[in-house]
Amino acid sequence: MVGTQILEKGGNAFDAMIATEMALAVAFPYAGNLGGGGFMVYRTEFGEIGALDFREKAPIEAYSTMFLSEDGEYISEKSKLGGLAVGVPGTIAGIFSVHEKFGTLPIEEVLSPVIELAEKGFVITEQQSERFKKFKEIIFETNGDHSIFTKNYLEGDTLRNIALANTFKRIAEYGRQEFYQGETGEKLVNYIKSKGGIITMDDLDAYETEWREPIIFNYKNLKIISMSPPSSGGICLAQILKSIEPYPINEYGHNSLKAIQLITEAERRSYADRSFYLGDPDFVDVPVDRLISDNYIQSRMEDFTFDNATSSQNLSYGSIPGYESEETTHYSIIDQFGNAIAVTTTLNAAYGSKLYAKELGFFLNNEMDDFSAKPGEPNMFGLIGGEANAIVPQKRMLSSMTPTIIEKDGALWMSVGTPGGSKIITSVMQTILNVYEFKMNMQEAVNAPRFHHQWLPDIVTFEPDVFSKELFIELERKGYTIEEKPSIMIGKVDGILVLEDGRLEGGAD
Repeated sequence: MVGTQILEKGGNAFDAMIATEMALAVAFPYAGNLGGGGFMVYRTEFGEIGALDFREKAPIEAYSTMFLSEDGEYISEKSKLGGLAVGVPGTIAGIFSVHEKFGTLPIEEVLSPVIELAEKGFVITEQQSERFKKFKEIIFETNGDHSIFTKNYLEGDTLRNIALANTFKRIAEYGRQEFYQGETGEKLVNYIKSKGGIITMDDLDAYETEWREPIIFNYKNLKIISMSPPSSGGICLAQILKSIEPYPINEYGHNSLKAIQLITEAERRSYADRSFYLGDPDFVDVPVDRLISDNYIQSRMEDFTFDNATSSQNLSYGSIPGYESEETTHYSIIDQFGNAIAVTTTLNAAYGSKLYAKELGFFLNNEMDDFSAKPGEPNMFGLIGGEANAIVPQKRMLSSMTPTIIEKDGALWMSVGTPGGSKIITSVMQTILNVYEFKMNMQEAVNAPRFHHQWLPDIVTFEPDVFSKELFIELERKGYTIEEKPSIMIGKVDGILVLEDGRLEGGAD
């Protein structure tokens, strides 16, 4: 609603992005944030494309073994809860980078409805009420103090966040520097330090966003524009779709045995490469062009057969000559001018590190868990990391976020993305295939049952109660291990499709 208000005032998609990003911090503190980061992929009304990286960074005082015991054992909780888990936030720098380059309305006008939302409050839904109840104890334990997020809320109650409204007012008045050099920054650093964190004012002062070249590749007559490293999204999406492209997947049928096999084996090989090659391009040499080249992908699929499953234990990363939380949020915007954006943003886990700076009104991320704290050890999403994603001061941690924009025959066709941790890439990929190959509309494509494979653990995860037992029996006969649990969520996709007559069709989980 806030984003729509900005468009109705004459603002563009980029103004609406800022307002939506900040409104999520008010009404969806589970993943919306000031204390996190994210990625944006864009296509302007003139067809210019690009990407913004406002991912968090490791603090200056971070070091590679900071989450290991004296015996070299990984202490999982240290990278997930409390002060050491927090990466240097990038969201506020991100919205100001967007505003400086593309914004048309004054920042005060863009933030005005967000401040009003924080002051007047929002009505709590049944799901939010359950969520607050589930997490209030760990939020209290982590902070050692009560706050508005340790109270008991019922469906229909109104939650007001006056501290956050005041933070927004200071940011509206003083700009980006308020968060990174001003009163807000100082309060933030003092709070993190009091909880054992190592972020300093020097960290905030040194933080910069990066305008990146997006990953661009073709799938048949689609031109796909997705996020580049330090997100693994674009590269993995390219590898999977280009692995599928030579096969007549539409003839196999949606979620048929052969389609599931083909997609699973493409995913398996891509995630194996992810673990070895991908990291922050400012710190490691990511061989992007070779990873998504036709010859390399063809060689990776050479041993694929419909007869039986490839074993992940026997499959490593591919040989190239010469050489992350399910609790994320995504939004897509296409405006009246033809600008399109796809933004995925996160605190990593639900409410991030569970640290809540109550004087400022927002939660802090636990993105340090997205580094390879110990190469070979899985993070909270079960992803295995390598040296390319090891902790280094000022380095950005690898991500699975996959905000994506697609052109068809040279014209804007789709904006799409999803939360879902390691399942983000595969959810976006299946949604694209659902519309393009299986001729679904946007909402049907979003609603369709999904499945996921990420190399290790060697399990194909299925949404519950929608796939047939006969299908599972056939897959198991071919050597696939099946997982179907009631709690499984595979993405929560949001997308906008541009129809042939120019109308926009939204699809949302």
